[in-house]
Amino acid sequence: MTQFSRASFLRAIGAAAMVAAVSLPAVAQQPAAPTGATLDAIRARGTLICGVNTGLAGFAQPDSQGVWRGFDVDYCRAVAIALFNDPDKVRFVPTTAQNRFTALQSGEVDMLARNTTWTLSRDTSLGFDFTGISFYDGQGFMVKASLGVRSARELNGATICVQPGTTTEQNLTDWARANRIQFQPVVIERLEEVVNAYLSNRCDAYTTDVSGLAATRAVQARPADHVILPEVISKEPLGPVVRHGDQRFADLLRWIHFGLLTAEELGLTSQTIGQAAGDARPDVQRLIGRSGDLGQMLGVDNAFMVNIVSRLGNYGQIFERNLQPIGVQRGPNALWTTPGGLQYAPPFR
Repeated sequence: MTQFSRASFLRAIGAAAMVAAVSLPAVAQQPAAPTGATLDAIRARGTLICGVNTGLAGFAQPDSQGVWRGFDVDYCRAVAIALFNDPDKVRFVPTTAQNRFTALQSGEVDMLARNTTWTLSRDTSLGFDFTGISFYDGQGFMVKASLGVRSARELNGATICVQPGTTTEQNLTDWARANRIQFQPVVIERLEEVVNAYLSNRCDAYTTDVSGLAATRAVQARPADHVILPEVISKEPLGPVVRHGDQRFADLLRWIHFGLLTAEELGLTSQTIGQAAGDARPDVQRLIGRSGDLGQMLGVDNAFMVNIVSRLGNYGQIFERNLQPIGVQRGPNALWTTPGGLQYAPPFR
């Protein structure tokens, strides 16, 4: 079993804070918003304000022209399409792991779509509603291939880079205690800075969601120089978040996600959904808004899913466009009809 040197263990001292007591960010619970308040404010403003990551390849990142792209970005655009039939009527606000919850509670953003894990305490004491699991993930570790490490259990005595105010930080402490592994945390808030600390050898390993590790590795000049270790030490169900108490807005986000899954299950893509009016299947007719008035129940046009899928694609297309290029495979995010797939939508009726 590989053991790291005492010098390696100590070199982060003075450069990072020690983890003492891991807790949720100090965000006071706010009173529940009046039902419909967020939707009314968005419509009056004419623009959705969406909190996203500060920059994570495949999920939320501006391109060379400054246009935001990614899996989470497409969920924001889907909401804008449902409300305004325009994917560009959304303003993206970069948020860190530390300030994202304050931004949502204070009303700085209307929603979060930035790899946020659904937990009991966030769902209750912080006053949020998670509107679905758009991405099933889990926490892992990445090391440089030159270290020769093949298992997270070989990280005894290592320095490990981690972001504060995250389930990642809590999971790391719990996992190390359970496995009797000693480690030195290098705790840094901003994503770019924690990645740079790992790349500059301030820490031996970097831990976050496996998708985040894949995104970081994919944009390196030599991705093969970095190894994602096989252990997945947690469950990280990620999804959009809204303020508690505004059920109309939460319902809309929830059924946009379910609609994207249903479109994939029915075989409706951005190329074919425009011709779906001739499809006699009742579930297709409901999804495209030709029967059932389901859109009106959500306060949007009955054809909202046609508008969304025609511009963004179904769930599978959104996944493939954004995440497959960085090496993320469907895995548990495949439809329930695929072995191992967990993505499942309630009936669209």
